[in-house]
Amino acid sequence: MIKVFIAGATGWAGSELSKGVFKQEGMELVGGLSRSNNGKNLAEILNLGDGDIPVFDTIEKALETIDFDVLFDYTKPDIAKTNILAALKKGKKVIVGTSGLTSEDYSEIEKVALANNTSVLAVGNFAITVVLLQKFAEIAAKYIPNYEIIDYAHEHKIDTPSGTVRELAHRLAQVQKPTVHIPTDQLVGEKETRGADMEGVHVHSVRLPGYVIAVETIFGLKDERLTIRHDSGTSAEPYVKGGLLAIEKIGTFKGLRRGLDTVMDF
Repeated sequence: MIKVFIAGATGWAGSELSKGVFKQEGMELVGGLSRSNNGKNLAEILNLGDGDIPVFDTIEKALETIDFDVLFDYTKPDIAKTNILAALKKGKKVIVGTSGLTSEDYSEIEKVALANNTSVLAVGNFAITVVLLQKFAEIAAKYIPNYEIIDYAHEHKIDTPSGTVRELAHRLAQVQKPTVHIPTDQLVGEKETRGADMEGVHVHSVRLPGYVIAVETIFGLKDERLTIRHDSGTSAEPYVKGGLLAIEKIGTFKGLRRGLDTVMDF
């Protein structure tokens, strides 16, 4: 039985994952983190039956009070990093579903995970269709050295780019950094309109009503263009299956891995 603690257990994605873990054979939902619901019963909040699943406002209180095997974090970048490091130092395994952590953050997290002989799986998006987009884009990047990424999200999303796009840019940069046709310092006009440089990859973020989360990778060659795109709907249900798979696989390695596909069989 894998004992799971979910930070952000009452949020949009966290609540659906909590329900999924509760129903999943071989897993036990033992607690959650939610500042606005501190001291309440997660089973009552999410209508999970008559059980007692405590809710805490800090990871430190949770670590002192209950035992669990896996921390699954669905919070915010500043809170997430605190949660992750605290759990790792106690030897817990960690799955990161929170957007906004940087490559520098993950370098620090990896060192702490290795020092405590445990594991971290960081996933920008748990939807299986997004995993396929990442794999297809990596294949394309091997053959097409000209590409940029467009990141779409609703107007209230504060992290930019999304975790999905941050992870994608990192992965594509490891395959082949895109060709720089005109260096930024040689551009004329508003240089910021060329987007952010993320490990050599140009990323453009759009935040408007009408979008949930979408990612578009555009590859270009002379007289031809390839676009690989994924759009998310309004439900968090697509992320549950990937989240449960991550929990099942988190104990199969040590250190840090980025991307759900790193624990999947392709």
